[in-house]
Amino acid sequence: DLKYNKIASAMIVDEDLLQMVASEGRHTFISTGMSTMADIAKAVEIFRSAKCPFELMHTVSTYPMKDEDANLNVIRTLRDHFKCNVGYSGHETGLAVSYAAAALGVTSLERHITLNRAMYGSDQAASVEPAGFHQLVGAVRKIEKAMGNGEKRIIEAEVPIARKLREHLGWESDK
Repeated sequence: DLKYNKIASAMIVDEDLLQMVASEGRHTFISTGMSTMADIAKAVEIFRSAKCPFELMHTVSTYPMKDEDANLNVIRTLRDHFKCNVGYSGHETGLAVSYAAAALGVTSLERHITLNRAMYGSDQAASVEPAGFHQLVGAVRKIEKAMGNGEKRIIEAEVPIARKLREHLGWESDK
């Protein structure tokens, strides 16, 4: 029994498929490569009408994708426009663009995985080998922690330093 569905970028314009998948009511990841905002809006409308949970995946459908084509600010655009969770499906070489997507607050991150990038196939160069995947997951977890909660405050570790550097001012912590 599947827990999730995935709509590939090529299929986001297939309204019959979208309606069939949405009717299942299973959380669906919808890749948005090769799509216009109108294409995406139609897919969102279908899933919302069916009350089917979904997540848009910002995707650029090139293999491998050039870093300068990533246009990661589309993540914010999709989130703001459609008021939904937005993930990132990366086809770049390396991990830097995926790290940046994580820092933008994507709710999921998809990368193709391979045992060896030298293997035959159109997406091998854009895939991540197991060691790289392990590195990606570890770094994303660190990024999530580093992003914090957005509240500006003096953290506990700063208090002794502030006390020392501000003692001539008579500074005392509110902590």
